[in-house]
Amino acid sequence: MTDKPLLPVAEARARVLAKAPAAPHIEQVSLHEAVGRTLAADIKALRTQPPKDVSAMDGYALRAQDGATLPAEFKVIGTSSAGHGFVSTVGKGEAVRIFTGAPVPLGADAIVIQETVSAHGETISLQEPAVLAKHIREAGIDFTAGDVILKAGVRLGASELALAAAMNHASLPVAKRPRVAILSTGDELVPPGAKPGPDQIVSSNSFAIHALVLQAGGEPIDLGIAGDDFASLEAAITKARDLKVDVLVTIGGASVGDHDLVQTALAREGMELGFWKIAMRPGKPLIHGSLGAMSILGFPGNPVSAIVCGYLFLVPLIRAFCGDPNASAMPLKPALLGESLKANDGRADFMRAELEPNKYGLPFVRPYAVQDSSLLSVLAKSQGLLVREPHAPPASIGDLCFIIPINNGN
Repeated sequence: MTDKPLLPVAEARARVLAKAPAAPHIEQVSLHEAVGRTLAADIKALRTQPPKDVSAMDGYALRAQDGATLPAEFKVIGTSSAGHGFVSTVGKGEAVRIFTGAPVPLGADAIVIQETVSAHGETISLQEPAVLAKHIREAGIDFTAGDVILKAGVRLGASELALAAAMNHASLPVAKRPRVAILSTGDELVPPGAKPGPDQIVSSNSFAIHALVLQAGGEPIDLGIAGDDFASLEAAITKARDLKVDVLVTIGGASVGDHDLVQTALAREGMELGFWKIAMRPGKPLIHGSLGAMSILGFPGNPVSAIVCGYLFLVPLIRAFCGDPNASAMPLKPALLGESLKANDGRADFMRAELEPNKYGLPFVRPYAVQDSSLLSVLAKSQGLLVREPHAPPASIGDLCFIIPINNGN
């Protein structure tokens, strides 16, 4: 009897993302609450920015034709400042003292900066000719009322929120954060700060997955640690269902050992299995399924395997829940190999690697010599995952390759 072929990574990702809703659930939140959220609808500007012509510099507003040739002298007839424009019209030989952001008075069509002007009481003389429209920001140069500037699917950061505020929106429609329950499994695990027994280790994977959920725009819910027994596992699964989470991530117990009970426990609770085992390294024994409306991702217990699966499957699933139109795209960046590589076998390889800047173009990428999936220290100093396709031929130094950048907070 031959083993069933392993599922390719691309097909596995497509099956996982197929469980995301066709459109995100929407809620209206204030701008202060919208940081990192995903816009759920196109947003139109409610006003024109700037609403009228304004000065880009401190200086004097005047008619360009009056100052086109030197000598040129003007009578200062008033002041225009931000929020307090000059209400009369500038006539021939007249100027208005103006400040950055202030409305350009009627009749004026040029700004001369104060550094090129000599002031003599209520009159000024130009040291340089005036230039038509110089230092004037025209009305609507940024945007006009009705313009669709922010579009559905954009992730809202500092610039986007400033733009929304300038468009006169006090709140925005955003995708509801998908709720992601995280369950660590294994009798060998104790929480950080506890004293491990002689055969125990400190649970660490859940903190990485928690961080990935937050970074992707989801709401993480920690279910703690379940032991290697059905009662403990099924109690945690029931809690996830009662909480009505969108995604349940289990960590550990995904393989075929006598103590790998997660898949059986999920099946006993009614999980419809999507797939188990994929053609990738690390992360081969990934479980995917669904319990009603709840998506299930069962990650391996080895730290690097779990975190790589988080990057490849959980992050895009969360982005799909948020309505990101680019959720399914593999985040590949080009690079150049910094060392030769042997031919690859039938599994896609995601190798932890360091990047070296190259002043002539793409960075060089060098995979670490030891790729054991238990080594968090190697993952923590990695800047990317070097992607090698199944059956990739040998590669030489300088060959084009692709990496998935990973964020280590550096």
